Amino acid sequence: MKELVGIAEQVAAQLIARKQTIAVAESSTGGLISASLLAVPGASAYYLGGAVVYTRDARRVLMDISDEGMKGFRSSSEPYAQLLAEQMRSRFNSDWGLSETGAAGPTGNRYGDAAGHSCMAVSGPVTEVMTLETGENERFANMQVFAATALRLLLRKLEG
Repeated sequence: MKELVGIAEQVAAQLIARKQTIAVAESSTGGLISASLLAVPGASAYYLGGAVVYTRDARRVLMDISDEGMKGFRSSSEPYAQLLAEQMRSRFNSDWGLSETGAAGPTGNRYGDAAGHSCMAVSGPVTEVMTLETGENERFANMQVFAATALRLLLRKLEG
């Protein structure tokens, strides 16, 4: 967790210096991204909110994305990660949206992705989507790697 907070401190410094805000949607990280950002003193200056979108019900209720709105999308994919990041940015009227969706393990998901598969996206003045495959099936280790990778992706965009 110390590594996550260290990355979050760098993200926080960038967001505060720019007077910018972020909203987060995460799935298989289970709130680790948000927890890391909130562990930094002064988080209220940049963190507007987050959602753990772990189920279809959560997607419908928290993100207002209906089953009909999922036509052409599937969870744990780059297009879905981008949709989540854009939806968070729009719903919170934040400068940045960050999302993560994947399969932490110990088994894969129903879409055929192996444990250790995660897609993440940043939506803001610049956008980037990426897929990570850890090749590991240890759930909590994957959750931490997914969260760290998502925070680093955001940090690269902020520093870019």
